[in-house]
Parts: sequence; C-alpha cells; structure tokens
Amino acid sequence: MQLGGLQITRKKKASRRNERTAIIDIGSNSIRLVVYQGPARVPAILFNEKAMAGLGKDLATTGAISPESFELGVGALQRFHHLCIEMDVDNVESFATAAVRDASNGADFLAAAEKIGIQTQILQGEEEADLAGLGVISAIPGANGIVGDLGGGSLELARIENGQVTDRYSFPLGVLRIAELRVKGKDKLKRQVRKMLKKTGWPKDSERLPFYLVGGSWRSLARLDMHDSGYPLPVIHHYEMEPRRARRLVSRLARLDKAKLKAVPGLSTSRIPTLDDAAWLLSFIVRHLDSSRLIVSAYGVREGMLYSRISPQESKRDPLLLATEESGAAQARFPANSKLLGKWLAEIFTGDSPEWQRIRQAACNLGDVAWRANPNFRAERGLVMGLHGNWVGINGPEREMLGQTLFTSFGGGANVFPGGGKLLDDAATERAICWGLAMRLAQRLSGGTRKPLEQTRLRKSGERLELVMAESLRDLYGEAVAKRHEQLAHMLKLEAACVLVPD
Repeated sequence: MQLGGLQITRKKKASRRNERTAIIDIGSNSIRLVVYQGPARVPAILFNEKAMAGLGKDLATTGAISPESFELGVGALQRFHHLCIEMDVDNVESFATAAVRDASNGADFLAAAEKIGIQTQILQGEEEADLAGLGVISAIPGANGIVGDLGGGSLELARIENGQVTDRYSFPLGVLRIAELRVKGKDKLKRQVRKMLKKTGWPKDSERLPFYLVGGSWRSLARLDMHDSGYPLPVIHHYEMEPRRARRLVSRLARLDKAKLKAVPGLSTSRIPTLDDAAWLLSFIVRHLDSSRLIVSAYGVREGMLYSRISPQESKRDPLLLATEESGAAQARFPANSKLLGKWLAEIFTGDSPEWQRIRQAACNLGDVAWRANPNFRAERGLVMGLHGNWVGINGPEREMLGQTLFTSFGGGANVFPGGGKLLDDAATERAICWGLAMRLAQRLSGGTRKPLEQTRLRKSGERLELVMAESLRDLYGEAVAKRHEQLAHMLKLEAACVLVPD
C-alpha cells in the first residue's frame, strides 16, 4: 500500500469487503480526517475527527497562515497520517481549500504536509463549488436549487438541477473574513456582498428555489434553530427551515450569551465565535436570492469527491435503499431476504405512493436488525435504527415513518412510539403501524427464512385479509402466527382468514 510518501507492506484481511478510503480536508477553519468503508455510492464513516487549526484566521490582516496555526495544522496532519496507518487504510486523499490556496506561505504548509507523507491537492474555488454541489446531489436525490458551502475562507455557490452542477462560483466570504469586512461598515459590506452575488445572474433564474446549506458554521446555525423550535429529531441532515428563520437567528444570536449557546445539543463550541457572521451572511443571501426554503445537507465536498468517481449507473442507485440493505444484511440472522419480504407485503399496500413504497422497502431492509437486542428492548432498538441511523436520501417525516414501522415490527404493538407523531399526520402514522404489523407477521410466519414467504401469499379479498398457503404448510399457521395475523387484519379493518389450497 502506498500511503502518502510511505510504503507499507501488508497482507489484506480476508474479511475485508470494501476498501477503506481516507480523506483529509484542510480547510480554512478546521482540518478533518474522515475514513470511509462500504458501498461506493454511500460509504459508511468509520472515523471522523477535526482539528480547529484556524489556518485562515489571519489572512485578512497578514495574508499568511500564522505560526501558531501552522504548527497546529502540521500537528493535526501528523496525527491523521499515523491514524491512517493504524486503521489499515487503502487510499488516502488530501485536499486544501481557500486558506492554503490564498496564503503567502501556503506552499510552505504543503511542503510540510508532503514531508509527513501526505500529498495534497489544492482545490480552486470553482472546483470546490462543483464538489459541494455533487455532495448535495448524492445525499438528496432530486435536489434542485442553489448550494451554499460556507467555509472559513470562502463561500462557494453552485446551481444544481437534474443531477448536474450547472453553475459554480467562489467568493472570499468565509466566516473568518466576514468579521474584518463588517468592521468597515454594515452598509458597505452589504454593497460588496450584493455586488459579488450579482455576478451569478441568479436572482431572476433562481427565484423561489431551495437553498442547500453545506459547511460546519451553517450546520451549527441549524442546530440552534432545531433547539429553538423544539424539533423532535437530533439528526441534522435534511433539516428544513423557512427563510425567515435565518433573519430570526441574527437577532437571536445578538441576545444570546455564550454559556447558553454551549448548552445547545450538538452545537460545536468551536463554531460559536463565528455564528453571528454566518447568520448575517445567510440571512442576506436568502433575501437576495428569494429562497423558498433552507435545507441542510450532511454531505459536502468530501462526499462529492467520492461521488464524482463512481459510474453513472452506480450514481443512480437510491442511497437510502442501498445503505439500509447493506446494514440490514450485515445484521440479519439468515441470508438476507429483504426484497422478498418487500414483495410479500406489497400486495396489500398497493395504494402506497412511490415515496411511501421506498420507505416501506427501507424498513424491510432493516427487518432483522434488532434480533440480538434484549427482547424487552427490541422495539427501542428498531426505533433508534430508523430514526437515528446515518441515512441520507430521507427527510424528517420519512425518518419518523421508518422508525415507527420498525418500532411496531419489533414489538411496539399498534401504539405510536414515545415522542412520536410530531412530524407525520395520522394517516401516515397509521400506515407505518400497518407496515410494522405486516412485517411482524411475516417474520413470525417464516422465522426470518425465505421459503415460507416464497410459498405463501398475503392478500386482500373483499372484507378479508387472507394468508394463503398449501395444505402441506398448515403447521406453519400456529397460535403466534394467527395472533399477529388477526392484529394486522384489525388495523386494516378486515377479518383474518387462513386459506389452505391443495398442494
């Protein structure tokens, strides 16, 4: 294996299913190492760590990386390089953005990284915008709007539609630079920002489009808004805000002291000093673009880089279904039968929309993930997997629907899970419960194996919910199966019936 400038010889583990890829992101505010492994379309994160080196904090005044930041950055790279070796990483990629790109001593920093053994690519502003756009596309299939990636040294904007990035812009408006600009006067800064944004020509073409938020500072703002609004999920990806919330955050931060900010769950304390500037810029941009809504993306430049390298066929795969299938197969008792389970259920849920069908299949993919848990906590285990799993391609209400389905499937009964019912309407909640009861019936009937599902059929016939099976399989219809059959039929306002047919 070639790791940076260091040659390492080793024998690959026979159990390794996918290569491990590490990305070192040398930003203006932080340096981050993320190690991925899994399907190329949606790899799982094995490790994620950042170091707040602040390489770009003095650029506006000195034009250089300060000695202190330089030392912190090199120390972070030395640690990350060592960790990549210990984690048996196959491929390491490193890139640097605005601070190293613009600093007078940026080349010195790259030389120091190379001495450690880390070859680093400098991304130009438009390349950074392109990759941020691709990151959003990979995490939110069908995304159509404008991506804003706010870093420490620059702001990248990209127009995305039909799975493509069509326009890319980069401006020196990172959170480490805004404060210096604001000192010159609020009105002067507004004029300067407005002049930059006019270069895009977007106000007319982008009217009422969503604005997708990328970058740690804007995600931190979303965390604060989640806290203020009492949002019931702690998951940041695909959190949505009304544009007016950006203006509210500006006034909110003006009144809020740092101690209270530190108490906000999930809010990185290292981001607190720049939140005010990030909120001001966001508020100004969404007014200028007349954005319809704000949507947070957990994916950005790093994931965009990975996405840019897969085949067109692979890029079309559904990231939610792929990730849940991979996770479910790894935890199943027997060879995975999630597609068969989905097919077995489909006949009685023919009225489901395409959006509901994919959530139902995602639940089927995870249909065996809680069997190792204590029986008294299997429902909670299923709920956590659905609600808090590291999924993309899914919004908040869909997470609640997935969590409710798994909660019911693993023994939660026909009850709404504790704290649930806040993002879904009654019809969607009831549907999720019905899916969960149907999955519970299928798992009890089959014991988690394939053949009983292949040899039986669940169907609606008039006022009856019929479980159809051959005479030779009648022993499978035991008391526990009959009980679950009746429970599902009751929820569907039907009568349970076991129909035996000749072999």
